[in-house]
Amino acid sequence: MTNITAQQVSSLRARTGVGMLAVKKALEESGGDEEKAADILRKRGEAQAVKKADRDQKEGLVAIAIGSGKVAISHVSCETDFVARGEDFISAVQKFAEVALEGGEDSATKEAETVVPGLVNKLGENISLAGTKVVEGGTLGTYIHTNNKIAVIVELEGGDEEKARDVAMHAAAMAPEVISPEEVSEDAVTKEKEIWKEQLTKEGKPADIQEKIMMGKEKKFREESALIKQAFAKDPSMTVEKYLDGATVKQYVRVAV
Repeated sequence: MTNITAQQVSSLRARTGVGMLAVKKALEESGGDEEKAADILRKRGEAQAVKKADRDQKEGLVAIAIGSGKVAISHVSCETDFVARGEDFISAVQKFAEVALEGGEDSATKEAETVVPGLVNKLGENISLAGTKVVEGGTLGTYIHTNNKIAVIVELEGGDEEKARDVAMHAAAMAPEVISPEEVSEDAVTKEKEIWKEQLTKEGKPADIQEKIMMGKEKKFREESALIKQAFAKDPSMTVEKYLDGATVKQYVRVAV
């Protein structure tokens, strides 16, 4: 039997809006050939619309739904901003956020399997639910940019909703990769170190001096990537950590089109 990867299943699901088990079965029957699997699903009537794989979904919108003690974000992708600005698309994005808020992320995925094929047929573009995220508990703050292209949720331990909202607004503008410097991936640091080392070698810096300079560069790189160490957007004289005044960031979600 052909070994079907999760990536193959995800790709075909995005194109057809069909459930995971049906997609996997079609891929197995087709020997892993995505186009043949799409045809199998169409012939069975399971895929009402099959999107073309060579058309990128570079546009889209995000939405936020707020409940009692929890918040959900949805992100839906499409091909053009024209479609993203349409009422049908806007309503669907908001609906997915509300479904995720009510029933969880899996519920939004199931809703998309029903709704997306109809949107594809009506709007004539590749459309897919790029993702949803639900954050629950703590002190929650949200921010969504006026163009509905960037949305942020921040969960604090301590603090108040105003601080959480301010930090969410900061994160929307400054796009931190992680919450704290320690969370920056070693792979990212290693990649930067290779660049710094090459630059310092070209500058003729001795090896022992290079090490000291690179330590400083790594510290700066980690802090610039970390939410709590960034200069606070509303008052650059202090860091986000200082602004929080003892409150801590437990969770941070940023979604951008």
